[in-house]
Order: sequence, then C-alpha cells, then structure tokens
Amino acid sequence: MTTTQRTGGAAADAVNRISLPQDARTLGTLARIDYEDAFAVTADVEHTADQWVRAVIDDAPVRVRRRLWLGWVALGLRLGPPWSSDRVLGWQVKHAEPSYVLLGADSWLGLRGQLLFRTQPDGLLFATLLQLTNPAARALWAAITPHHQRVVRSLLTHAATRATSDRTPIDHAARSAA
Repeated sequence: MTTTQRTGGAAADAVNRISLPQDARTLGTLARIDYEDAFAVTADVEHTADQWVRAVIDDAPVRVRRRLWLGWVALGLRLGPPWSSDRVLGWQVKHAEPSYVLLGADSWLGLRGQLLFRTQPDGLLFATLLQLTNPAARALWAAITPHHQRVVRSLLTHAATRATSDRTPIDHAARSAA
C-alpha cells in the first residue's frame, strides 16, 4: 500500500509523493538502500520509460539542466559527458526497457545514487535510491533532502504539464535527427 502526500494546485496535483512500492524497490541494484523517495506522476499520456526520462531531464530548460549538473557535481557524482548519447545528463543508463529505466552514478564523497523511471498505467513512478557509505555522506544528504525533494517535484510537475499539454509522446530519435 502506498501513502500519498498532496499539495495544492492543478499542476502540483499531478505529482504526489508516495511510499516506494516493494516491486519497484527491487529494480534498483544497490547493495543496500539508505535513502529512498518516490513520486507518482499522473498524466493522461502513454510514454515509454525512456520518453519519461527525456521529458523530465532532457526537455527541462537549459538553465535547469545546468543547475542539476552543477548540483550533482557538487555532490561528487562522477558523471560522464552530459552531451553523450548513451547517458542522461551524465548519468549512466544501468538498465533500460520500455517499462523502466534505471540511471546510476557514484560519488567520491561516499554516495551511490540511482534514479528509477517506471511507467504506470496513468503516468510515471519516479524514485531516488541512495546508498550512503559514510557519516559525511549521510550528514550531507540529510542537509539537502528537502531541497532535493522540491527540485524533483518541480521537474516532475513541469514534465507532466508538458506531457499533458502535448498529448503525444516525444519522438527523441526524430528530434535529434533534425
């Protein structure tokens, strides 16, 4: 059973913080999970998990992607080139299939992170999974958790708004060929 935390506003109502379902938790590959959060995105569109990844991250405004990159680098994440076609803003694609995509990155500060995008019948399940390997990583994450959750909610809300206003899946192959 999942619990839902709602905030006001039509666009915000499309994104709800929930408990991470056990079947989704097993899609991560971390040895242990020290921190997790999950959000359900309600959108009346049919997207593959990859299309959701692209809608949430790649289709965010340039200034938002830049701030994400800088924040992740500040956390010590060892990211690949953000422009690489086999990565998502530097994150390694650990697993990809139509129903879910798992991104991963490790930090020299003692944090291992994974981002899970899983399609749902009415939208998307997004989860952050972390393994925190030392006290410094735990303290750092505890300090930035509220900011992380605000950023995630904002990214997901904007992606849901764009997805429902477009009403068509994003064809990234055609977009990059143009």
